[in-house]
Amino acid sequence: MNEQTPAPWIAIVGRPNVGKSTLFNRYAGRRRAIVDDIPGLTRDRIVQSVDVDGRRVLLVDTAGFEPAATGTLGEAVQAQAREAVRGADAILFVVDGAVGLLPEDEAIAQELRRSDRPVALLVNKIDTPRQESRVGEFHRLGFSRVYGISAEHGRGAWDALEAVVEEIPEDVGDATPSDLPEDTVRIALVGRPNVGKSSLVNRLLGEQRMVVSEEGGTTRDAVDSVLVRTDGTYVLVDTAGLRRRGRRDRVGEKPSAMLALRSLDRADVALVVTDASEGFTDQDAGVLGLARESGCATAILLNKWDVIARAPASDRERVRENLVQRIRFAADVPHLAVSAKTGMRVDRVLALARSLAQAGRTRIPTAELNRWLAEATHAHEPSLAQRGTRRRPLRFLYVTQTGTRPPSFVIFCSDPSGVKESYRRYLENRLRERFHLAGTPIRITLRGRREKSGAS
Repeated sequence: MNEQTPAPWIAIVGRPNVGKSTLFNRYAGRRRAIVDDIPGLTRDRIVQSVDVDGRRVLLVDTAGFEPAATGTLGEAVQAQAREAVRGADAILFVVDGAVGLLPEDEAIAQELRRSDRPVALLVNKIDTPRQESRVGEFHRLGFSRVYGISAEHGRGAWDALEAVVEEIPEDVGDATPSDLPEDTVRIALVGRPNVGKSSLVNRLLGEQRMVVSEEGGTTRDAVDSVLVRTDGTYVLVDTAGLRRRGRRDRVGEKPSAMLALRSLDRADVALVVTDASEGFTDQDAGVLGLARESGCATAILLNKWDVIARAPASDRERVRENLVQRIRFAADVPHLAVSAKTGMRVDRVLALARSLAQAGRTRIPTAELNRWLAEATHAHEPSLAQRGTRRRPLRFLYVTQTGTRPPSFVIFCSDPSGVKESYRRYLENRLRERFHLAGTPIRITLRGRREKSGAS
């Protein structure tokens, strides 16, 4: 079985309007980034997990890399792209073969050559073999890996990506240093700015390890702190505040958000820290969704509960009701009311995190899974599958676990396309209840009986 491990990051960079987003969409297999002919349209980096010859990598689509960017927006976009390069494990540098080599390309190349990371130069818009001669002038930029590609048509794009992935060392992306125990629990504390993440880390560590300020956005980088206790070893990652895209308006906030997302990718557990005095907001729900999508086992910490504790009981009840309503999409996620200021219930946080990490690492014998599947489908049979004008009964054959962190399963059935989303959720909920998987995402893949030989 496979355990999802942190993946190397590959940044797609270049000046505006050279086809970076089109290339990103080509690799992603669907239109994730907006594509238009307006230069500088991409404002937020978008991350996509891609399998390259059996190795998972994370592709980062960046805003246009402008060495001479001016103005507030230009500075923000520039900071974002530069941070992507600084945090990347490899770089795809895209230029426009139809336009030719421009001074801006040379300026970007000069900066990229200072990096010790693998860089592949992709000369885009080489749509036919007859246009390959356009690639020649770009060798002047001094990169050893130069490829003529067509992001629009896919020509040469995957060859270039595979080549740069081969240059990334196998140990890049490891979540836990080799000198830490195997059962070390990596915890990312994420949330909106100024909800008390750094204060909680300080309280857990028992010392002032992080800078704490009343000004939102103090934390700019993801900082790791190792904590050794009698119940095990923990790595606490205090991250920058995450906002919704439209509200990341400060220079440096977008790069900080990406560092937070990278922290999630290498964490076992995400603790979504909220300000209980403000209630559970749409932004909190967005952060929770990101944590779940990353595959982390997740819990919600209602910080500043000391303020709520002084309020009438009806106010406290409204806070809890609001939370339950807003996390219906992740109703299994546990929550804990704490106060970093007073220390209230903070002593329960690490035990909760360890139990969540164990849930995310759960491995279930195939025999037990198949007993569960038989009981679940017998207790609630699926609707008939529609095939043209005919309706046929759905038969579930067997199930196997394919990975952990998060627990991942393949269920073989007679007609995967006939399984309704509501029935998939039913199976997920029953699986979670039977094997005590509350708080961790579950990945379920449905396959037809003909794909049986592909199971692992």
